[in-house]
Amino acid sequence: MSSEFFDFLKERLQQSLPGKNAHNRMLPEPADNSAELPQKSIDSSGHPSGVLVPLFPGDAGDLHVILTVRTESIRHAGQISFPGGRSDSDETIIETALRETHEEIGIPSSKIEVRGTLSPFYLYRTDNRITPVVGTLHDKPDMQRNEAEVAEIITVRLDDLLSQSYLKREKWELSNATYWVPYWDFHRVPLWGATAMMMSELLEIYEEFRQK
Repeated sequence: MSSEFFDFLKERLQQSLPGKNAHNRMLPEPADNSAELPQKSIDSSGHPSGVLVPLFPGDAGDLHVILTVRTESIRHAGQISFPGGRSDSDETIIETALRETHEEIGIPSSKIEVRGTLSPFYLYRTDNRITPVVGTLHDKPDMQRNEAEVAEIITVRLDDLLSQSYLKREKWELSNATYWVPYWDFHRVPLWGATAMMMSELLEIYEEFRQK
C-alpha cells in the first residue's frame, strides 16, 4: 500500500489542497470572550521556512511519519515538530527542508524522494511562512539526532492518528487566557498547535486515498 500512496501523493499534491479547512480542525479555540487567538493560516507574508514531513513504510506496509521533540534550549522548546527551519537567502523551500532534516536527525537528502508540498502556513508568533515538504523513504532510515536541537526522535502510524482513540480536546491556559485545544495523545508530549494543523492536512489527503 505504501508505494501506491506515495505515487498518489505525487499527483495529489499538484492539485487543490484542503488547506485552511484542514488546519482549522486542530486550531485551538477561545474558551471565553476574553481569549483571542490570531489565525494561523495560508498567507503570503512571513519569513520563508520549510519543514519536512518524512514518511516511510513499516514492516507490514503501514505508513509512519517521523517527528521530533525539540530541546528546551530552542524556540518552541519541548514541543513535537517536523524537522525544519528558516530558509537561507540562497535556498529553495525544498532545499531548506532537506538541509534541516539532515542537520537535525541525520537523514541525507539522497535517501528522500520529494513528492510535493502541502499548503503554506503562516505562524504569527514567529512571523514564519512555513511550507511543509512531503518526502518519502523506502524504509525506516538510520537516524542520528542533533543533541542541541532534538531531544527525541519519534515515529507514529498515520492510521493511529486517524483513529479517534488518540484525539483529545482539553482546556489549556495559553497566553494568559483559556482555550479549547485539540491534540493527539500518543506520546508523553502532546502533538498540538502548528504541527498538528499541518498534520491534519496530510491526514485528510491520506483519508482520500484510503477511500479510493
